Amino acid sequence: MGASPAGNRYQEEKLFMAIQQSDVKYTAVATAENGRDGRVATDDGQLDVVVNPPKEMGGNGAGTNPEQLFAAGYAACFQGALGVVARNEKVDITGSLVTAEVGIGQNDEGFGIIVAIKATIPTVDAAKAQELVDKAHQVCPYSKATRGNIEVTVSAA
Repeated sequence: MGASPAGNRYQEEKLFMAIQQSDVKYTAVATAENGRDGRVATDDGQLDVVVNPPKEMGGNGAGTNPEQLFAAGYAACFQGALGVVARNEKVDITGSLVTAEVGIGQNDEGFGIIVAIKATIPTVDAAKAQELVDKAHQVCPYSKATRGNIEVTVSAA
C-alpha cells in the first residue's frame, strides 16, 4: 500500500531539505561514554567534557549535560544565521546576543525537549528585531533540523 498524499509531500519536503554527502563542507565527530553520566569528546580534542544529569533529574550536576551542549550549539548557529540575514538586509546588529534555552521533560513517548531562542539586538527597534529573528529561524540549520520535531519559539528584544 502506498503512503497518503500528505505523507508523500512530507517525505519530498524532507528530501528537499537534505544535503547530499558531496555537499558536506565539515563534519563534527563526538564520542560519548556512559551516556548522560560519563564523558563526551570530539575527535580533534577541542572538546572533552564530563557529562552528568542535572540535579533536577537526579544527577550530581558536576559536569555539563547534553541540553547545555545543544543550547550552546543552537545559540551559536542561530547567531550566525542572524548575522547572514542582517548582512543581506544591510542591517547593523552589533552587540547582538542570542540565548537558547533548552528544556527537557517527560512526554507520552518518554522524554522530549523544547527550545526558546531569545535574541537581543540593541541597534534596531523591536519590530525590526523580531523580523530579523523570524527570518534567521527560517535559515538556521538547527532550526531546520528541529522544525516539525520539537517546539521552538523565537523572540527578539
